[in-house]
Amino acid sequence: MKLSSTAIDHAAQERWLKTYYFTRAAFSIAWIAAALNAVRHGWAIAGVLLVCYPAWDALANLVDGRRSGGLARNRSQAFNVLAVAAAVALALPDMHRVLAVFGAWAILAGLLQLGAALQRWKTTGAQWAMILSGAQSALAGAFFIFQAGQAAMPSIASVTGYAGFGAFYFLVSGLWLSVGALRRRHA
Repeated sequence: MKLSSTAIDHAAQERWLKTYYFTRAAFSIAWIAAALNAVRHGWAIAGVLLVCYPAWDALANLVDGRRSGGLARNRSQAFNVLAVAAAVALALPDMHRVLAVFGAWAILAGLLQLGAALQRWKTTGAQWAMILSGAQSALAGAFFIFQAGQAAMPSIASVTGYAGFGAFYFLVSGLWLSVGALRRRHA
């Protein structure tokens, strides 16, 4: 039985997305562990981690956009490759400003993730979790901006829950794609 190039492309895309989703989940889990450790060890480590998180996100979106048909085809991901890491670095050490930058980034990244997931909905499964993740990211961003305006001093711990939900949604998407592939193989 010969597979069509469309079936091969779809299978390759699905394999890529599984790898991408599991890698994103693993990075977020490792980042959370490092962030929780940084709370005890000081500001400098927390600052580096706060710069690394959006930089990793931008890099991951750049790679995914290129692997998923190019950035011209995935315009929402092209826009997510922003200078947010630089903005966070400039906002340091004022955690109120850092949280505001994270908030604006989370809103934009969430809406762009939502757009990418809706675009992939037609061709790839497991996008419902990415749609929820994008919407929740945008809501979390609005909450970060609200928190940034409050008197209480935010810390890197303010962002760990956001990273945790991201890890959860990426893990669910990877598992959902894996289960779907197993079902198709045994059908």
